[in-house]
Amino acid sequence: MNAVRETRRKFKDRVIVADLKTMDTGRLETEMAFKAGANVAIVLGVSDDSTIKEAVEAARNYGGAVMVDIINVKDPIKRSEELEALDVDIICVHVGIDQQMRGVDPLDLLEKIRDRVSIPLAIAGGITSENAGIAVERGADVVIVGGAITKSENATEAARLIKKAMLEKRVVRAVKGKKAKTERELLGILSKVSVANVSDAMHRGRVLTGYKVSIPGVKIFGRALTVRTYPGDWAKPVEAIDYATEGTVIVIDAGGEDIAVWGELASHSAKNKGVAGVIIYGAARDLDDIRKINFPVFAKYFCARAGEPKGFGEINVPIEIEGIKIKPGDYIIAEEEGIAVIPQENAQEIINRALDVKEREDRVREEIKRGSTLSQVMDLYKWEKPK
Repeated sequence: MNAVRETRRKFKDRVIVADLKTMDTGRLETEMAFKAGANVAIVLGVSDDSTIKEAVEAARNYGGAVMVDIINVKDPIKRSEELEALDVDIICVHVGIDQQMRGVDPLDLLEKIRDRVSIPLAIAGGITSENAGIAVERGADVVIVGGAITKSENATEAARLIKKAMLEKRVVRAVKGKKAKTERELLGILSKVSVANVSDAMHRGRVLTGYKVSIPGVKIFGRALTVRTYPGDWAKPVEAIDYATEGTVIVIDAGGEDIAVWGELASHSAKNKGVAGVIIYGAARDLDDIRKINFPVFAKYFCARAGEPKGFGEINVPIEIEGIKIKPGDYIIAEEEGIAVIPQENAQEIINRALDVKEREDRVREEIKRGSTLSQVMDLYKWEKPK
């Protein structure tokens, strides 16, 4: 409540919302907020009706308002009708961060609820300048924005653009926070983030390391076309080029041996097909020539010795390299410091989380530029045990 009190002291004429997410003791907690100076207290829609009634009664006593957040409510439309009958002041149509990463959009739900209730509606969850105006147009009375402002290098400008979008009910270029849904958007994010960002997004997930690169500083990304072959057998790796489409990353399991299954001619052929690059758990040769044609090859070894095209192996089958499973169609992002494999079944979540990681780092970087140290920005001392 000290946060509420301090905010009220500094902003005497503003509406202050205490996002308590109360789920029990409705009267007790909302009373605390109203006494501290809040105008609105937030209760969870999954609470029992008795909790919500208690909160509403407290609000009437103190001249405040109750907003009910329907995050994770199983039947949000029915629950919204019930909440209106309980005399709440505002319903918040809220999609949580974990849901946003999987592509859930609060705008879809907002429109359906607007048709069923007449009380004010708030919207929260992935709101940016690109959809804030759409939210108002579809019936939102209150727009709640988080990451699009807090992760921006210039919070004031981000807030200004969002307010502009709301007032004009139109799309304004997003500053931060837009989540990807389409294949094009997902690949667009991969073009911006790093392997380190992706590893963080996978909860510090493992990446393939120790690969040599034909072009220093190169980065590749795209969908995996997998190849399993025997050490030195370059038939299937070369045949895989015929299966490749533009933007494909060919991933070859050649047993990790130092006998080349790829070279300059294969690289030239792959480049003509628009292949993004090749990753080889094994060896490639003709390094100087590959560099001349500027084609990205990641390999455990570069060596002159080549094998024979015997034709053993398979194309577009699940493979496993150094304990990491790779399926045809999985997303790949590779840089000199590592290669990350993103399973296609949860790629939308991981790639969106990687963007979230990058945007947060951008914000920290901006604070450091302004003179703070990393430990100050991250508030590291707060988490250390007192001596």
